[in-house]
Amino acid sequence: MTTAPINVPVGGPAGEARRRGIGSRPMVTALLTAVAVVVSAAFILPAAWILIGSFRPTDDILSSMSPLSWQLFVPSHVTLDNYSRLLVDSGFSRALLNSAFVCIASVLIGLLVSAMAAYTLAVFRFPGRNLVFALVVISFMVPFEAIAIPLSQQFISWGLGNSLVGLILPGIGNGLAVFNLRQYFLGIPTSYREAAMLDGASEPRILFLLYLRISGPALTNSAVLIFLGQWTAYLWPLLVISNTRLQLAPVALASTFGERSADYGQNFAGTVLLALVPAVSMLVLQRFFGRLSLTSGEK
Repeated sequence: MTTAPINVPVGGPAGEARRRGIGSRPMVTALLTAVAVVVSAAFILPAAWILIGSFRPTDDILSSMSPLSWQLFVPSHVTLDNYSRLLVDSGFSRALLNSAFVCIASVLIGLLVSAMAAYTLAVFRFPGRNLVFALVVISFMVPFEAIAIPLSQQFISWGLGNSLVGLILPGIGNGLAVFNLRQYFLGIPTSYREAAMLDGASEPRILFLLYLRISGPALTNSAVLIFLGQWTAYLWPLLVISNTRLQLAPVALASTFGERSADYGQNFAGTVLLALVPAVSMLVLQRFFGRLSLTSGEK
C-alpha cells in the first residue's frame, strides 16, 4: 500500500508570522545599533572634549563652546603649555609621584594582608568563621565617607597626620579584596592542599607557593580594586594631609580651581593624566580577567 505525500501549506497565519519575524530582525538590529551608538556617544564625546581641551589654550576652551559647532572638537591651536605648566609650575608631578608610591605600597601590603585573611576564612574551620566573614562583607558596604572624619581624627591623634603611612594604612584593609580572594580560594580543589601537606609543606608555604601561584586572576582583580581606591582617593588625603609636598594627585588637581578663577586647561590636562594610568593598567591586565577556576582539574 502506498502512502500519498502530505503537502504542508506554507501559507496561513503561522507562516505569515514566521516571515514577519524574519523580516523584522534587520529593523530590530538597526534600532539596537542606533541605541548603542547614542549611548556610546554620550560617554565618548565628553571624554573626547576633555582630551582635546587639554591641548587648547585656556581661553579657547570656553570660547569654542558658543555657538556649538564642529570646532568644539577641532582645536584651532594645539599647545602643550597646559601640561608643562601643570607638571613643572604647579608641582603636580610631585603629587603624581606621591600617588604612585601610595598606590604601589597599598597594593603590595594590601594583597599580602587580604590573601592571608582570605586563606584563613576559606581553608580553616573555627568557631565564628561565618560571623567574621559577615563582618568583612559589611565592611565594604559601609560608605567610607560615613567614618572618614572620626577615623581621620583618630589617625591625627596617633601622629599619623601628614605622613605617607597615614595615607597607606586605610587602603590595605580592603574588605572587597578579601571577599574576592576568599571566593576564589574556595574554588581551588582541597586535594591540592592535602597533597601539599602530605609532602610536608607548612601553611605559609601552601599559601604562597600553591594558592597564590594559581590565583592570578583573583590577585589581579584585587590589586585593581586596591589601586583604583587609592588612585582616586580625594576625601581621605584632604582630611589627613595639610603639607602640600605630601598631597596626592586628585587633591592637587582640585587646586587648579581657585576661589574666583579656574584654569580649565590645566584641569583638563590633569584629568587626562589621572585617567590615563588606570586605562593603561586595565589594558595591560585585561588578559588576566575572566579566566576559569581550576576546579575542573581535580581528578
